[in-house]
Amino acid sequence: MRKKFVAGNWKMNMDAAGAKALAIGLKEELAKCQDAAKVDVAVCPPFVYLPLVAEALAGSNIGLGAQDVYTEANGAFTGEISVDMLKDVGCQFVIIGHSERRHVLGESNELINKKVIATLAADLEPIFCIGELLEESESNKTEAVLEMQIRKGLENVTAGQMAKITIAYEPVWAIGTGKTASEQQAQDAHVFTRSIVKDMFGDDVAAAVRIQYGGSVKPANAKGLMTQSDVDGALVGGAALNVEDFIGIIQGSISRGCGCNCKC
Repeated sequence: MRKKFVAGNWKMNMDAAGAKALAIGLKEELAKCQDAAKVDVAVCPPFVYLPLVAEALAGSNIGLGAQDVYTEANGAFTGEISVDMLKDVGCQFVIIGHSERRHVLGESNELINKKVIATLAADLEPIFCIGELLEESESNKTEAVLEMQIRKGLENVTAGQMAKITIAYEPVWAIGTGKTASEQQAQDAHVFTRSIVKDMFGDDVAAAVRIQYGGSVKPANAKGLMTQSDVDGALVGGAALNVEDFIGIIQGSISRGCGCNCKC
């Protein structure tokens, strides 16, 4: 059985004091959860707060991730961050291909693929994001968009490397809008995503790869989404900025109720 994985994408939010307080709060509340070991958890703060958050999370099982990375190891690339820099401050994960990178900042599938390859080469773990726009969904193009993003984004990735990749399905129309895919919509998209992975890498890889759902995930809808057989966790945006909400989503990914004192 695939272990659930809940990651918080803090996006361009927080200040130093807030980032430290949030990290400490998550660490303290997760320590109270007797079932916490059943779920992998990570947070992805802004670049400037990565060392501070890493220090605050020390001694916990909460992983640290970055929100982006560049393709080159070093050089004259003003404003960019390399894989070695991320490793140096304790990162394990990197979000790649988030819809805001694709549709606000104009990243191509080819650039996203280069970032995936660079991240894997550095022994970091990509959280590879895919998802369709509202007009694509309404035009019944969801599957065509997802297949194109998966095939181009994972080009030249080996079956062995897929063990380090988490896929995050995030319908763009649900991100930050308050709209959420229905449980069946999420399941159907995850089943289709898994079928493309199977075609590219084989049955074993498809059965093992974790596929998160993202898009207005909240404590109220987390359990219903994550009880779907092909939904393996969540990539959480706004709700990840609040300790109680994020813990509630983590708790929602555990199939049975928790008897601990965590805020869920």
